[in-house]
Amino acid sequence: MKTILNIIWLVFGGIWLALGYFLAGIVCCLLIITIPWGIAAFRIAGYALWPFGRTVVDKPGGPSVASTIGNVIWLLVAGIWIVIGHLTTAVAMAITIIGIPLAIANLKMIPISLMPLGKEIVPTNSPFVGQYR
Repeated sequence: MKTILNIIWLVFGGIWLALGYFLAGIVCCLLIITIPWGIAAFRIAGYALWPFGRTVVDKPGGPSVASTIGNVIWLLVAGIWIVIGHLTTAVAMAITIIGIPLAIANLKMIPISLMPLGKEIVPTNSPFVGQYR
């Protein structure tokens, strides 16, 4: 079922989301200071490409001061706009019955889009899922 949902997701929006995050990652990596956000954007791009069967957890040891400051800067510069995009596409996907799981997956991406630093994307059947929550 996860594979079928991932294929439907890929066709109806996942490829565009992933390309957007990938492009943002390239731009962030071109500017030396923003490389941590670029790496986070590449990580989110992979998640946006194939989200079903994976989840977001906090990295072990909790967030560092640097990642918290980085997340606040990200939130003010890009996070709000990305969340608005995810909410808009989630509403559009939720119009049909088939699109409801896709809308839920879109909403599931909001926390990592808001605060990407200090997070990890792991398979849902990973033993680490329950450990870091």
